[in-house]
Amino acid sequence: MKLVNVRKILILQFLLLFIIINAQDKKPIVPEFTPPEWSKNVVMYEVNVRQYTPEGTFKAFEEHLPRLKKMGIDILWFMPIHPIGEKNRKGNLGSYYSIKDYKAINPEYGSKEDFKRLVDKAHKMGFYVMLDWVANHTAWDNVWVESHPEFFSKNEKGEFHPPVPDWQDVIDLDYSNRELWKYMIDAMKYWVTEFDVDGFRCDYANGVPIEFWTAARKELEKIKHLFMLAEAAEPEMHIAFDMTYNWQLKDIMNKIAKGELNATALSNHITTEKKEYPKEGYRLNFTTNHDENSWSGTEFERLGEGAEMFSVLTATIHGMPLFYSGQEAGLNKRLRFFEKDTIDWSNLIYEDLFTKLSELKEKNKAIWSGSYGGEVVLIENSNSENILSFYCEKDGYRLIAFFNTSPKEQKFSFNSEQLAGSYKNYFTSGIIKLNTENTLTLKPWEYIILVNK
Repeated sequence: MKLVNVRKILILQFLLLFIIINAQDKKPIVPEFTPPEWSKNVVMYEVNVRQYTPEGTFKAFEEHLPRLKKMGIDILWFMPIHPIGEKNRKGNLGSYYSIKDYKAINPEYGSKEDFKRLVDKAHKMGFYVMLDWVANHTAWDNVWVESHPEFFSKNEKGEFHPPVPDWQDVIDLDYSNRELWKYMIDAMKYWVTEFDVDGFRCDYANGVPIEFWTAARKELEKIKHLFMLAEAAEPEMHIAFDMTYNWQLKDIMNKIAKGELNATALSNHITTEKKEYPKEGYRLNFTTNHDENSWSGTEFERLGEGAEMFSVLTATIHGMPLFYSGQEAGLNKRLRFFEKDTIDWSNLIYEDLFTKLSELKEKNKAIWSGSYGGEVVLIENSNSENILSFYCEKDGYRLIAFFNTSPKEQKFSFNSEQLAGSYKNYFTSGIIKLNTENTLTLKPWEYIILVNK
């Protein structure tokens, strides 16, 4: 063997050993902040003000608050409420995420007084209010373009440019400029001090340095203990944020519905998530949201007859469930992103389902979020390719879940002395008795949720 080959082998062995050692020494992310206690058993609802009513205003949306309260909604996440840029605008109305002024209100929605009244009324009714915050980029005609052009990234020609080629209606911010940090944090503080918002959903959060988010969180916490959601999936984001997007779960559900994956992928995801994410960290679980609906297709386009089953999964697995505007009405069209496209509220076909899921989240400690809830424990069954089965326990509360992730009837069996006992089928109120050895059959896309309280 040539000497050079021996050296290559030794180098490769050293690199492999280095990777193994580092993988073993890798420690879970330790969050620097704790989520407010009120967040432990709540559900989130994304509000698309533009499309919610024919008027598309805060006042018109306000009329829906009693219905949403009855449905068990806790957090109202408002898509960006700021004025939308006109320069290089897409469509007639432009993107919600093209921010012209961080301290102003989109006049299409109403006035600052209208929003203040809406927040106050929501708080009195027991809701929490979160704002969508776009820190990575602004509109081409943002107020800072004239007053602080040094806040923006420039190309080799010294020109402003979008952060992503397709986002031609926005320009990239330069976070190497620490003065920008002060202005951005000041703008966020404005909505906490003046409008008493309870948190932020931070758009494209991983496009901004985590050091900025940590600095912003420290300043904001001096005013109010907020809840912070990152539109990002990296475990590292939990250093500064309470919750990250569970895009992995969304992608797996889409692929299962298309027949490209099966229940094994869900089991593997649960196992991987436990290893990679801090127990205290929440994951945001969803079947749809504004991006998925407009760009990838409605939940019925993507998930087909499994849409309802997957919605139940998002509410019972580890994390916080998200419902999108119109989902309770079976929203089955892609809402146009840059134009007016009002939601049809004539048939609230899924309102009862989401009400039941909200109630389950509120009352069953086994599925509370983060370290407040129990661990998701997989149940081995004889048909693991098609059936996902797990249970959670916390302070005497137990939830057992079975999901048929296939378009065919599936029979399966499982053994468990620990789970033996009588349970209530949460959605039918019927009693099911589990023995040491059990055999069950589920119809296509059927699910069973068992509870002991």
